[in-house]
Amino acid sequence: MKSPRRTTLCCMIIVIYFSQATPNLNLESIVHPLILREHELAGKEPLRQKRAVASSRVAAEEYTVDVEISFENASFLEPSKTYLNSLSFPIQGNSTDQATTTILSIEVTTVCRPTGNEIWCSCEIGYRWPQERCLHNLTCQEHDGFPAGHRCSCLKGLPPKGPFCQLQGADVTLRMSVRLNVGFQQDLKNSSSALYRSYKTDLETAFWKGYSILPGFKLVTVTGFRPGSVVVTYEVKTTTPSPELMRKANDQVMRNLNQTYKMDYNSFQVVTSNETKFTIVPEIIFEGDTVTLMCETEVLSSNVSWHHVERHSDIQNKSRFSVYTFVLNNMTSISRLTIYNITQGDAGEYICKLTLDIFEYESRKKMDVTPIRILATEEMKVTCDNNPVSLNCCSEINVNWSMVEWKQQGKINIPGNSETDTDSGCSRYTLKADGRQCPSRLGGTRVTYVCEFISEHGARGSKSIEVTFTSVANLTITPDPISVSEGQNFSIKCISDVSNYDEVYWNTSAGIKIYPKFYTTKRYADGAESVLTVKTVTREWNGTYHCIFRYKNSYSVATKDVTVYPLPLEPNIMVDPLEATIPCKGSHHFKCCIQENEDYKVTFQMDSLSFLAEKEVNGKQVCYKYNFMASSVSRCPKKFNIFCHFTNAANNSVQSPSMKLNLVPGENIMCQDPIIGVGEPGKVIQKLCQFSSVPSSPGSPTGGIITYKCVGSQWKVKKNDCISAPINSLLQLAKALIKSPYQDAKLPTYLKDLSVSTGKVKHEVSSFPGSLGAIINILDLLSTVPTQVNSEMMTHVLSTVNTILSKPILSTWKVVQQQQTNQSSQLLDSVERFSRALRPEDSTVLSINQTNVQMRSVVIKPGHPKAYKQSFVFSDSDLWGNVAIENCQLGNLQRDSSIVTVAFPTLKTILAQDVPGKNFANSLVMTTTVSHNITLPFSISMTFKNINPSGAVPRCVFWNFDLANHTGGWDSSGCYVNKVDEDSVSCVCDHLTSFSILMSPDSPYPGSLLEILLDIISYIGLCFSILSLAACLVVEAVVWKSVTKNRTSYMRHICIVNIAASLLVADSWFIVAAAIHNHYHPLNETACVAATFFIHFFYLSVFFWMLTLGLMLFYRLVFILHDTSKSIQKTIAFSLGYGCPLVISVITVGATQPQEVYTRKNACWLNWEDTKALLAFVIPALIIVVVNMTITIVVISKILRPSIGDKPSKQEKSSLFQISKSIGVLTPLLGLTWGFGLATVFQGSNAVFHIIFTLLNAFQGLFILLFGCLWDQKVQEALLKKFSLSRWSSQHSKSTSLSSSTPVFSMSSPISRRFNNLFGKTGTYNVSTPETTSSSLENTSSAYSLLN
Repeated sequence: MKSPRRTTLCCMIIVIYFSQATPNLNLESIVHPLILREHELAGKEPLRQKRAVASSRVAAEEYTVDVEISFENASFLEPSKTYLNSLSFPIQGNSTDQATTTILSIEVTTVCRPTGNEIWCSCEIGYRWPQERCLHNLTCQEHDGFPAGHRCSCLKGLPPKGPFCQLQGADVTLRMSVRLNVGFQQDLKNSSSALYRSYKTDLETAFWKGYSILPGFKLVTVTGFRPGSVVVTYEVKTTTPSPELMRKANDQVMRNLNQTYKMDYNSFQVVTSNETKFTIVPEIIFEGDTVTLMCETEVLSSNVSWHHVERHSDIQNKSRFSVYTFVLNNMTSISRLTIYNITQGDAGEYICKLTLDIFEYESRKKMDVTPIRILATEEMKVTCDNNPVSLNCCSEINVNWSMVEWKQQGKINIPGNSETDTDSGCSRYTLKADGRQCPSRLGGTRVTYVCEFISEHGARGSKSIEVTFTSVANLTITPDPISVSEGQNFSIKCISDVSNYDEVYWNTSAGIKIYPKFYTTKRYADGAESVLTVKTVTREWNGTYHCIFRYKNSYSVATKDVTVYPLPLEPNIMVDPLEATIPCKGSHHFKCCIQENEDYKVTFQMDSLSFLAEKEVNGKQVCYKYNFMASSVSRCPKKFNIFCHFTNAANNSVQSPSMKLNLVPGENIMCQDPIIGVGEPGKVIQKLCQFSSVPSSPGSPTGGIITYKCVGSQWKVKKNDCISAPINSLLQLAKALIKSPYQDAKLPTYLKDLSVSTGKVKHEVSSFPGSLGAIINILDLLSTVPTQVNSEMMTHVLSTVNTILSKPILSTWKVVQQQQTNQSSQLLDSVERFSRALRPEDSTVLSINQTNVQMRSVVIKPGHPKAYKQSFVFSDSDLWGNVAIENCQLGNLQRDSSIVTVAFPTLKTILAQDVPGKNFANSLVMTTTVSHNITLPFSISMTFKNINPSGAVPRCVFWNFDLANHTGGWDSSGCYVNKVDEDSVSCVCDHLTSFSILMSPDSPYPGSLLEILLDIISYIGLCFSILSLAACLVVEAVVWKSVTKNRTSYMRHICIVNIAASLLVADSWFIVAAAIHNHYHPLNETACVAATFFIHFFYLSVFFWMLTLGLMLFYRLVFILHDTSKSIQKTIAFSLGYGCPLVISVITVGATQPQEVYTRKNACWLNWEDTKALLAFVIPALIIVVVNMTITIVVISKILRPSIGDKPSKQEKSSLFQISKSIGVLTPLLGLTWGFGLATVFQGSNAVFHIIFTLLNAFQGLFILLFGCLWDQKVQEALLKKFSLSRWSSQHSKSTSLSSSTPVFSMSSPISRRFNNLFGKTGTYNVSTPETTSSSLENTSSAYSLLN
């Protein structure tokens, strides 16, 4: 190398050749001196792999030679580079027997130029100094005279020991394409075709020869062909070449390829990979962030573009996007895409593409945008009690948040302190609120706290927390001291100055909650109040009571002491005697006893006299006595009452039940007994069993009353209602329990004791009818207590029921039945109340089996419940039964409803008879209850064992508690026999009112002669009506031109045609409504509403067209001189005939259907019980009847006595008189029809009204045909003329025309089960009041049985 001071320019070239022997290079010198260096690639990491070349001799080896050339004159450099670039490769060198050398390529790599006193050595494009040279040598700044270089492309001074500039970059795969200007053939898409293989072979051969000159070349492969002439896609694996070298390689390809391929030199395109560094900041991107996408490449170019793949669009500088491209230190090209306030729509794959010459440097990266999700409790309740409360917000994705801000909005300002934990991504806001910050008038005020998370790149995510601040309730309780005696009442009012609370309850000082039925709570805008009310105080109410308002974990408590002074309750004072007869000179002991020993002042009161009683203690029983002397009374005989008064320490008193005293002459007394007393013959007296001869004990007295009658000289027991001592004790405890503040807590234990005790005293129950009645009364009392019953409690109840329904006790039931009491019905009602309150612990079937009672219960869960099917078998009674409810019915029940079925094999013998001396329930009795109210039609199927397969006709019945003056009885309404086999009877019952509820609350008895008669009338009449109406319209069409020659006749027939058409359409909708509902399909709500609307509309149209007919007649006769055109009359007629009914119908449906009270719950007709929508039909109809009757009278009078000038033409007068005849007949019939329909409304109406009403309604279409059409003389003449029938000529009639009353009331009147089937009501309830649709479930037992 020459000295730096010498004006010398030198360059290094790289010569790549291959040889089959050790090289012996003899190059012709272009410029001297020449220095030769040789590097075998096998010695170190090669810039280029060795490649074998096919030869017949030893495999060729490839070498790279660095050649340094020095120039004395700098002007020689460019001509030399031009010469080298113009060479065609490969160049064959000297050949000898030992070696053949071929030069593959020659490239200039390094150029050193003198610059001032220094020499600057720079790399050519595509080359760069090794990194170690950049670190140990001084770099220089390049100037415009040098080619654009790369990182560390210029050094000061040539390294004395090399190496020179090296080829930059690692191996890359160049994705290239070139176009052949030939026609595209489809075989080029098939890689196995001969054409494809031919193209591939020829092209790859040319590519290999051309691209082998590239440094680091390894492989070239044709990857496919696509249309566009023919576009060849191929891949070249090499190191990154310079554009100049690539152009040389492309030239070689063109020279080596057959010209028939017509390759387009300008179509070469190169896409490189692995050349661009693509980064996205930040890594986790949130909506709202400012995101930077940056491409870095060592290829120097400012031609960079950005592309969004999903949007198929290039990205330009605009509002939220900024693209900035620059070259850093003349070494690196950098393009930066900045996206401001990024959204999820900006997510997707981005392409950064740098273009240099034919090269495209492309890099892709996918970017996800995540919304900031903040987790927090959205609503909180905070009590202003100065206790710290924390609000917490956490980010779903934990990143290093820049900051978290807390803000608040609201009427009150309650600040706090925030604390953020970067590790967990959570922020806590701690605040304290006291009474000063949220006074009571602002109690319940909401303040919105917002936690906002801010990322380092600008994204913001927030979450609102609604905090309700509630003041600590200040409670004010009844100030006056409460001091009462047993049997009295008291109330305590507890007032809060805030209205927000979660729970209000009362409890005792021992912490026991008071049963909720004793207190009520009301909430107001500025406060709340709770009132504890006790109507009958017992000693258990003595103590301290706490009124507690709870809000979250804050409790406001007000306390009140209640002092209860002992005082016997009137029912607990046992008197003896209840009634006494005393001779005028005799005496008798009166006493009042209680089961407690308290210090009372007791006096006996007789009229205005008062006597102090004597106290006597006998164990737990304390009696107060007084010996009455008849001589103390001035007059005899005499009757008066005696009372004993108990006065306690609070000076409150209670009066005992009265004791009747009869003073009689001694000669009339025949019966005498030291215990019972004396009496006259036939005298009947009652005595408490504990004071009678019935065995009793002071600790546990016998209860009940025994009745004696004086027969001859002996007292005989007439009626024994005594209650055994153990049962009487339970009865007294039950009466005390329902007055206890803790009754719900005591009930489970009591039911258990009742079950055990009843089983122990079974023999006493069978001996004492009163004991049986007492147990029934106990169950009746206790069934009113619980709001929920668990399975254990229900087991105890059924155990008690099983005991009193056992066969040994059935004889006692017969005694009870003889007394004509309703205790059997009372027992059934009690069991149903317990069943409705049953809440099983889970959704599995709860089964309880006893000898005389069985129970099944299921909880209906959301989703698709299975059908409810339960079976009951009583082997001892040889009875069985099944109950089934379809799943479509269960789907209509409220969530978590429980269905309970209880079956009784012996109850059939004790429930009342259906008819005295006749039908008894002769099978299993099953009662099915649902815990929640049923709002939709509900059907239940049951199968009973057929006791008498060849006997009486069975009837399906249910127990109706409202019958027999609310003592109960069997009722078959709503139940029907579905199927009868030899061994079973299948029943279907629903709780819907009967079809005839439209007009009549009473229905004929199912299967009765009246029902069958009305069936026949209805079916025959309806068929005749439809056919007659159709015939009427046909006749009118035939004779229309002949009978409408004047205006009056024209309008009359217009009215008749519309009356017939409206009634025909209404009858058709009547049939449609009948098809909507029957026993086997539930009521179609939408179709039922539509049917009801059209029936209402068209039946009203019948009446309004009748009104139009009457008004038109009135107008023609009264306003003779006033004439109106036919078009105006028609407009008025149609407006009145259809317009008014439409308005009424639309208003009716619009006012009632939104609340779903337009139709009946079980009939396609206007509602009555809820909205009285039926009046929208009844009132217009009755008004029109009255108006038409009035018009008829006026018109007839006018025709008979016309005033001067009122002389219509003969034809007009004939038409008018015909109209008057029609109205005169039609309107009375309409009136009578509705009159009889109204008569059926009243319960117990005579069957004659039902029959007449059905007749008039069913045949109304026939009446219209006969009296409104065929009876018209002009119609007869027109028909005679039309058909030339002489027999019509003698049949002119002066009878009036008859129109129709609607069959609407045939739906509501009890015309028959089959006629009612037109509205789908067969087998449903026959009810006794119009309101029973909704209430029948409440007053009707769900117990079903079978009558034979």
